Amino acid sequence: MKKFASLISTSILALALLAGCGGQPNQGDTSAGAEQDSKKEAVVLKVGATAVPHAEILEQVKPLLLEKGVQLEVQEFNDYILPNKALEDKQLDANFFQHVPYLESFNQDHKTHLVAKTPVHFEPLGLYAGKSNSLDSIQEGALIAVPNDPTNEARALHLLQDQGLIKLPENADLKITPNDIVENPHNLVFKELEAGFIARSLGDVDFAVINGNYAIEAGLKTADALALEDQESLAAKTFANVVVVREGDENRDVILLLEEAITSPQIKEFIESKYSGAVVPMFGK
Repeated sequence: MKKFASLISTSILALALLAGCGGQPNQGDTSAGAEQDSKKEAVVLKVGATAVPHAEILEQVKPLLLEKGVQLEVQEFNDYILPNKALEDKQLDANFFQHVPYLESFNQDHKTHLVAKTPVHFEPLGLYAGKSNSLDSIQEGALIAVPNDPTNEARALHLLQDQGLIKLPENADLKITPNDIVENPHNLVFKELEAGFIARSLGDVDFAVINGNYAIEAGLKTADALALEDQESLAAKTFANVVVVREGDENRDVILLLEEAITSPQIKEFIESKYSGAVVPMFGK
């Protein structure tokens, strides 16, 4: 019995020495392979976006980032509030759906700490026909739907002024509302709606001012618009849609890679061919 126990002890010691000297090459190789795979594993970048065109553009960015070792995950939102809250709460690394004036207003109202990083594109606001189809014969008391968020509503009013339908105060800023109109010769009535729902309300109003992304979602084309913001105007520069990050993250490597990819020639070509003027790239001119 003692000899048997001694034999077992000797065998165990031999196995231990064999393992310590790399006597199990297959397991050692597997471990090395796993380490290599781990090094190759892509960094995950989470970006929030509204569906069109932002999420569509980001889908084209995905393969460009993957080449750099970054796996882009796009989370879609259907409003303008939740993606900023999710970014502030660190549920996202960045978002892409808004312009700088809206971001500044949001930061002030919600005490958030978000910063604009990269201008990507401009979406001209358009005035579209609803129950009425001519600005030349606009009816007294015509009902016009406009976005209810502060900056986009101000843009809508400026667009209506450019068409000679209303008059705003001299040097009107981006905080004006229908209450600030100084001349309204047609006694137009304004229906303030959440931007994402205006296109669905075309059948209930005479005219509607619609954000470019929501017009695209509704199947509207820039050629259908009765009026559009000038693509070369100050509005285009002011209201360019930007990539937004948390304060302090501006120079993270992964954010710089996103910036490089989303302003690449490939993305410029995609925007121009896909949206036919409804979305205008603000880079690579």
